[in-house]
Amino acid sequence: MNLGLMSFDDGSIDMPLVRLDMVRGRSPDQVRAIADAVQEALVEALGIPARDRFHIVTLHEPEEIIAQDAGLGFDRTPGVLIIQIFTQRGRDTADKQRLYRTLADRLERAGVAGEDLFLSYMENGPDDWSFGFGRAQYVDGELSIPGRPPAGA
Repeated sequence: MNLGLMSFDDGSIDMPLVRLDMVRGRSPDQVRAIADAVQEALVEALGIPARDRFHIVTLHEPEEIIAQDAGLGFDRTPGVLIIQIFTQRGRDTADKQRLYRTLADRLERAGVAGEDLFLSYMENGPDDWSFGFGRAQYVDGELSIPGRPPAGA
């Protein structure tokens, strides 16, 4: 997955940074299948190029994730998966809902039950990203701001 949004020739917005938090106990193959399922959902639902993948996978001891019922009448299992997607603003509610449905579908195939999926989608702006060297590359013009013409164009 990714970091922020870059604008490609086709006008797509992409490059989210994705955090995946889960309880230890899954095999490395299961963890990879979950990460792959998330990437597939991003590609399918949001049109993110497959090569744009920036994931942080963190495995926790059981007591390090507390994810109780939010009043919806179901309990989560030790298989809980918390996903945080950080991306630049620009997608509408329909895009986000399509992503949520696609994530649930892909993750179910990877062995994550629907009640164990907890997702937070957070949007920000170009000045909220630094890709290295202590610079905000969207602000200083090294990278084009998604959805906007390059500086000086």
